[in-house]
Amino acid sequence: MDTVFIKYLILSIIILIIIKVFVVIYKKVRKNRIIKENRKLLQSVTQLNRGTDSEKDLILGLLKYGISSQTIFHDLYVKKYDGKFSQIDLVVPTKAGIIVVEVKDYSGWIFGNGNHLKWTQVLAYGNQKYRFFNPVKQNNQHINVLKKQLKENVPFYSLIVFYGDCIFKDISFVPNRTFILKPNRVFDVLKIIINESKPANYKNKRSVINILRESVKNGESKIIQNEHVKNIKNMLGEDRVYN
Repeated sequence: MDTVFIKYLILSIIILIIIKVFVVIYKKVRKNRIIKENRKLLQSVTQLNRGTDSEKDLILGLLKYGISSQTIFHDLYVKKYDGKFSQIDLVVPTKAGIIVVEVKDYSGWIFGNGNHLKWTQVLAYGNQKYRFFNPVKQNNQHINVLKKQLKENVPFYSLIVFYGDCIFKDISFVPNRTFILKPNRVFDVLKIIINESKPANYKNKRSVINILRESVKNGESKIIQNEHVKNIKNMLGEDRVYN
């Protein structure tokens, strides 16, 4: 074989190896840069140790969509009149009203009726069924608590965002201003709410922001967190069931 050809072949192989190494390094550096940028974005709204990965993914999406970090409130513990707390995943006050978001992580088929107490998750092609509390009613409870605290006569919108590999098979009787959706449709719904609604008439925007900030701050307290978990367990009463 021609010596010159062999030299060119070896040189070509070396160049290909160098290119592959460069591409791997570039992808790693780019990935690390994106992770760092995303963390910085998240920290403009919340602490990295608060909430689920899905909640944080949604926050990043809202920020990149153009929602100001000053109007995204995450992991709120809103105080009720009985002294207990209602935990809310996300609240976003907008010119059209106040958006209250409940984030769910489910796989399988989802069946639900807005008027029923329980919804159904179906797995393994129908071989496994699980019941869970109606998220429409759950988020409505959050909204009612928030309304009492904010004392604002503006529209409230309920968004229940389902993360995970789930499919909406049969969901009906969804109330007005309530949306059941997957993450990829969040911005479509935001456009509908903001562009097709009349401007909300806030009595005191500063008071709204202060109460929401205080509710976020409540979530930093381990005492409040533990008390909330205790109250939920007591409400469910599962520890009072004996077989």
